[in-house]
Formats: sequence, structure tokens, C-alpha cells
Amino acid sequence: MEGKYSERQPIGTTAQIQDEGKDYRESPPAPLFERGELTSWSLYRVGIAEFVTTFLFLYITVLTVMGVVKSNTKCSLVRIQGIAWAFRGMIFALVYCTAGISG
Repeated sequence: MEGKYSERQPIGTTAQIQDEGKDYRESPPAPLFERGELTSWSLYRVGIAEFVTTFLFLYITVLTVMGVVKSNTKCSLVRIQGIAWAFRGMIFALVYCTAGISG
């Protein structure tokens, strides 16, 4: 039985052969954006979701940092670790809430 490749071909060289009987078709390049996307509700929904999540993230985390810095007692529980937990918690909550909208 005759195959496409000879029996004595060195190992690993079959992947180097290009354009000889491809078993797939390459799709044409996709445009960056289409004109119809500018009028679709999904684009604006994603933009609104991204804006709200960015605003909430910055608002909560900056207020946490300001609260720790301006605190008179400097509680030992809410220093750098408290700031880190605020950042982690906001990222977790906002990604969980908006993952289905903006991807």
C-alpha cells in the first residue's frame, strides 16, 4: 500500500511539508469591526458594563486606601492586607457579575 510519505522519511519532518494536500481550508481574515456593530445594543451594553465595573473598582479600592491612610488608630487588621483583600474582593465580584456580558 502506497502512502503519502515514504517509509524512510526521517522522524519529525512530515510537519515541515507545507501546501501539499492540506486537509483543511484557511478562512479569510476577519475585519477588526463591522459597520453594523456600531448600531447594535450588545456593543453599548458591553461599554456600559465595562464603565460601571471600572468605576466601582476604582471607587471602592481608592476609598479603602484613603481610609487606611487617614485612620488615626491604624488598625493592625486593616493595613496592607486589608487593601489587598479589597482589591481581590472587588476583582472577584466584578468579574463574576459581568463575565457573561463583556466576556
